[in-house]
Amino acid sequence: MSGRMLKNKLLKGETVYGTLVQHAVNPAMVDFLPPNALDFVIVTAEHNALDLAEFLPLRYALAAKGIACLARTHSREPDDVSKVCDSFDGVVVPYMEDYEQAKRLAAAAVYRPLKGKALERVLAGGAWPSEATRKYITESKCADTVFMPMIESVEGVENLDRICSIPGVHAVFVGPNDLTVNMGIPNKYDHPDTIAMLQKIIDTADRHHVAAGCWFGTTEQAVRTIRQGARLVVYSNDALIMKNAMADAFTELKKG
Repeated sequence: MSGRMLKNKLLKGETVYGTLVQHAVNPAMVDFLPPNALDFVIVTAEHNALDLAEFLPLRYALAAKGIACLARTHSREPDDVSKVCDSFDGVVVPYMEDYEQAKRLAAAAVYRPLKGKALERVLAGGAWPSEATRKYITESKCADTVFMPMIESVEGVENLDRICSIPGVHAVFVGPNDLTVNMGIPNKYDHPDTIAMLQKIIDTADRHHVAAGCWFGTTEQAVRTIRQGARLVVYSNDALIMKNAMADAFTELKKG
């Protein structure tokens, strides 16, 4: 149900709010989340020594609160994408820039378990093995699956119009570190060129009724992007939120 609720909000054009979880695997943490704060969480085993399976208890605890749990896969392989979608509410795939690859990875998520020549016939012209197969996959098996490509390069932005036309793409997520490195302005999140590129991404996605947004670690940057039209808000991560909260609290306490 949590995946369905997130997908329905995206389809309705609503703004959705989430965060990254990189370290917290104890499901008890869900009890401390403020009510109605989050629509989704993206768990990621990037930049740490964890495996995605370690986040599964957290995924089920989030589901009990109606919060969708997506997982960022390491690879851009169809089998890996399908595997993630069988365990989580959806998948976030890094560094998408090629249309044909994006189409096949989206199919691995939202047309699973169809594979091989049968899948190719669907992708080429919508020729399903049968109406029963089509209904099973689109209305049951994959009806609530969220597929979210990450746009992290200039080439990805150049191909975004076609990527957003792919069935199953309801949101695109910008990774600002990789994008700014690729643009030649590493980590310049407030640079006019970065802001202009984000506007281009948001506007392109919006023409396809696809939500777009960018990760930011400050509320000022996130609010700026919301005002640009972003409907996918991915704010901070578990470690950074805790660090900032403790820094603010103990700085105030030590003032006397």
